[in-house]
Amino acid sequence: RYDGTECTSRTSLKWLNEKNVELHYIASDKPQQNAFIAPFNGSLRDELRNEEWFDSFDDARRKLSLSRYDYYQVRQHSSQRNKAPDETRRKLEEIEGS
Repeated sequence: RYDGTECTSRTSLKWLNEKNVELHYIASDKPQQNAFIAPFNGSLRDELRNEEWFDSFDDARRKLSLSRYDYYQVRQHSSQRNKAPDETRRKLEEIEGS
């Protein structure tokens, strides 16, 4: 299980540096900079990271993949009239003829 603030420990920062990952911080007074990912991160934290124990990185990857599939393909979203994103996309494609 992972506990603590993301990407602030020395170990995390060292690993990110070794992998040449560039960090972009969000200004504390600009929450709109994070508008697209914030709902997913909140769900991920509440429903996966705080609820699951990870036995290994492979186990974490598998559980994350299942959670992502559920979030984007299955789960209904109130912002989309209680339809799953995949269902909303199919309806739009039918309307637009693509």
